[in-house]
Amino acid sequence: MQARIKWVQDATFLGESGSGHAVVMDGPPEHGGRNLGVRPMEMLLLGMGGCTAFDVVHILKKSRQSITDCVAEISAERAEQDPKIYTSIHVHFIVTGRDLDEKRVARAVALSAEKYCSASIMLGKSAAITHDFELRGA
Repeated sequence: MQARIKWVQDATFLGESGSGHAVVMDGPPEHGGRNLGVRPMEMLLLGMGGCTAFDVVHILKKSRQSITDCVAEISAERAEQDPKIYTSIHVHFIVTGRDLDEKRVARAVALSAEKYCSASIMLGKSAAITHDFELRGA
């Protein structure tokens, strides 16, 4: 896996993935940024959220659950002093579908957290990560 980060100007950077996609990152105005893109630390949360949501949807589809939507809402706390690492992260899944089995959803969330989501497991080395979910009918 490869990535390339190119400085554009001030605190703006263009990230290019090995798969050919690009994203703009920018720092906050107090550090010379112009609010043109996500902050790099926000990108970590987005990556983790995408990774775990992908797992949950994939596992639920494989277990023949009639899922129509999945949203992962993430809240996180960072350390007060440098390096301002994430110290706690909470993922709240909102899973929508028809006749969803609560035990299967719980299992999908647990499997992602404990076995499949590389991003969650890696960030879990320094942050306390918790998960919960709610079910909604389609």
